[in-house]
Amino acid sequence: MASAQRPLSPHLQIYKPQLTSVLSIAHRMTGVILSGGAVALVFWLLALASGPNAFELAQAIAGSWFGYLCLFVWSFCLFYHLANGIRHMVWDMGYGFEIPQVYVSGWIVVGASVALTILAWIVGLYGLGR
Repeated sequence: MASAQRPLSPHLQIYKPQLTSVLSIAHRMTGVILSGGAVALVFWLLALASGPNAFELAQAIAGSWFGYLCLFVWSFCLFYHLANGIRHMVWDMGYGFEIPQVYVSGWIVVGASVALTILAWIVGLYGLGR
């Protein structure tokens, strides 16, 4: 009885990513990025406590195009992680497990993340009453 040498589970080369798996991986990645952003915030606060020279350097980095890019990515990750966390809380209550509902809620998470990020940046850059 010779057994075929075949994989026990799908490999990345043959597995077609689905929305559910992509969103799950993205949730983990955004958690890691949020942790990195928290570390950057601590460095910024340390610069603030260290005096004007250190704070000016931190502000120059944060105000550069790279600082804005990092903050934009971080804010998107924040809103994505928040929206997907709410989605998971709904699942914890036992709702939304049917395949069409899973896909609709997944796209809602993506859309809400983009919309909230853009709204936050508009409010942050231009203010509410200016």
